Amino acid sequence: MKEEKLRELLDSLSMTEKIGQLIQVPGNMLNADGQELGVRDELGIGDELLRNVGSTLNVVGADQVRRVQEEYLRRSSAKIPLLFMADIIYGFRTVWPIPLALGCSFEPSLLRRLCAATAQESTAGGVHVTFSPMGDLVRDARWGRCLESTGEDPNRNAAYVKACVEGFQEGLAEEGAGKGIASCVKHFAAYGAPEGGRDYNTVDMSERRLRQDYLPAYRAGVEAGCEMVMTSFNTVDGVPATGNRWLMQDVLRKEWGFTGVLITDYAAIAELVTHGVAKDQKEAARLAMEAGVDIDMCTGCYANHLEALIREGALTQEQLDAAVWRVLSLKNRLGLFEDPFRGADAAAENRLYQNESFLALAREAAAKCSVLLENKGELLPLREAGEAEGTQAKGERIALIGPFADRKEALGMWAIHGDRKGVVTIREAFAETPGLDFCWTEGCETLLPEDYTDLPVLAERGERVCWSEEKRKEEWARALEIAENADVAVVALGEDEIQGGEGGSRTKLTLPGDQLRLLREVRKRVSRLIVVLFAGRPLELREVKELADALLLVWYPGTEGGRAIRDMLFGKSEPEGRLSMSLPESVGQLPLYYNAFSTGRPYDGKTANRFFSRYTDCPNAPLYPFGYGLSYHSAAYGPTHLDGRILKRGGTVTVWAEVTNTGSRDGVETVQLYLRDVTGSVVRPVKELADVRKVFLKAGETRRVEFAVTEEMLRFYGRDLQYRSEPGLFRAAIGADSSVVPDAEFELED
Repeated sequence: MKEEKLRELLDSLSMTEKIGQLIQVPGNMLNADGQELGVRDELGIGDELLRNVGSTLNVVGADQVRRVQEEYLRRSSAKIPLLFMADIIYGFRTVWPIPLALGCSFEPSLLRRLCAATAQESTAGGVHVTFSPMGDLVRDARWGRCLESTGEDPNRNAAYVKACVEGFQEGLAEEGAGKGIASCVKHFAAYGAPEGGRDYNTVDMSERRLRQDYLPAYRAGVEAGCEMVMTSFNTVDGVPATGNRWLMQDVLRKEWGFTGVLITDYAAIAELVTHGVAKDQKEAARLAMEAGVDIDMCTGCYANHLEALIREGALTQEQLDAAVWRVLSLKNRLGLFEDPFRGADAAAENRLYQNESFLALAREAAAKCSVLLENKGELLPLREAGEAEGTQAKGERIALIGPFADRKEALGMWAIHGDRKGVVTIREAFAETPGLDFCWTEGCETLLPEDYTDLPVLAERGERVCWSEEKRKEEWARALEIAENADVAVVALGEDEIQGGEGGSRTKLTLPGDQLRLLREVRKRVSRLIVVLFAGRPLELREVKELADALLLVWYPGTEGGRAIRDMLFGKSEPEGRLSMSLPESVGQLPLYYNAFSTGRPYDGKTANRFFSRYTDCPNAPLYPFGYGLSYHSAAYGPTHLDGRILKRGGTVTVWAEVTNTGSRDGVETVQLYLRDVTGSVVRPVKELADVRKVFLKAGETRRVEFAVTEEMLRFYGRDLQYRSEPGLFRAAIGADSSVVPDAEFELED
């Protein structure tokens, strides 16, 4: 529709029809046939408004979307198509590894490919908008939504968010193409920094830290052209984000130039009352509209109070029209006025289901995101039966043990539209491998009632049933028996998926249930032990590290996880992941991140003196640092060199090192450049990841790996909160992870 026609449409709408465009109702309030929106009792929305709501949540599937849209347009007075939005976070029907795992790929182009594939599936399923990517920086593993973040580094997160937006919206701007889905960057802002790691809790930090560390990823999404931004639940400088005019108007819209749609998170406008900044829902509606919020997700605040606020003069007609215009413009860019059923095609949906190219992509992603933490004595990769001499010779038996050995539910909490029946487990992948001699059993449950406060309630509702004592004893005995008779054990352990995700904050980050006890007993009975670890956040792994000969962290690996794990165990592919979050020695270290500030009394890890910034019962350093990961090849790094000692504005300094594959296998090395600003007007981090190169090295090959350092890479928010670089001394280092110490010096000159 041409802009002038869209303006005419806006001007023709009644007050009720305009307000309706700003209301989103939950999809579970629509019955199977889409005949009515049954939310009157819950939200207090009247009949006329119900017939003109602008969008709905988590109604997916081509046939269902078509039925709902068709019936809605028949009943609506304005005849403006619904927007169908959904939580499609890391895959639709085909599920990829969780975002935290994807961050471990250190490969933004992979995320773009995955999101483009997701958009194809989602468009065929009738979805118009996805609530992804999440730009929240996270440094506290207690927070359940770690799994949705790509990690603790601001620069990497920004690169990943940009790639996701570009992937989701690929082809979206092509008129009439019907390609891509609108991307909603969330949760604006700083949702990943709640006090105590407790979801929805207070966030309080300086504006400098907010701008330096937490805002870059959201801004990258805006600059990449995201169509929508979602407000967060938390406070920012004492003001809840959904009613924070400075954050939404001054920063997002004026400073960054965002002209798209601003939507709340679920029921966030009403929560302004419980936060204590609004006396009632009417005042909450006013605060949200003044902050620039366009769509009220699943409350009655806008529906019941906007008209009165405008008639009383507390809000203006211009504010209402501006919000409605943004919603209509998005619908227009999606082509909904020409085709209200945009892309919803059951035949295409069926063709894309279990699509071979998508499954191959899922398997590739799982390997690129898995992190090999330990490989003592080069136990991995194993050899398949019938292969040449090696660790796994013909006739050896594998004991596959653990609650994640055959668990189709291990997709993580936010794969809500994923096809769990299509998930390939480790047991299934082993079973389809010719000649592989293995026995398997679960051994124990993933968790017990003491590990999850709501577990007994879930069991009573039939959603989750705890094992009987008889089954516990049988499984335990069988696990120990097959371990006794095996040459090598593969033990699949992990965090239950209900322990993570939204509302999944934890204070204990060890393996739940009897899993550690099972691991100890299996260790006594087998000479070689491999742990395959499933998780949605960094866990405490000190004892697991000690007990395992090999430790492979696969996170929640997605639809093709089982085959990817089998391929990695037997060397068909190589785990390429490097940690995007530090793994703690103890939960007491949290929040924990590599790019922290130095202090006036930094601890060197050796001096026997308590009067330093240190713990007296635990190292300061993580168990495994950011950027860490082993490979089936090995690499040696030469010293870091510079091609000059002076960097001038507009110029570059080349930083380089020789990297040698010292192993017998070819492999991909993730080469990382870290910089340190030695002196600034404000304290600067001890190091920051500046750039990454993934380099393929043949066995025995040495390659010079170069990075170009520019003045732009040295900028930060100084004492006056202006974003610029400051002249002075810098140090650089090229290494395999963040434990490297920058020591090659150069100076930035004015």
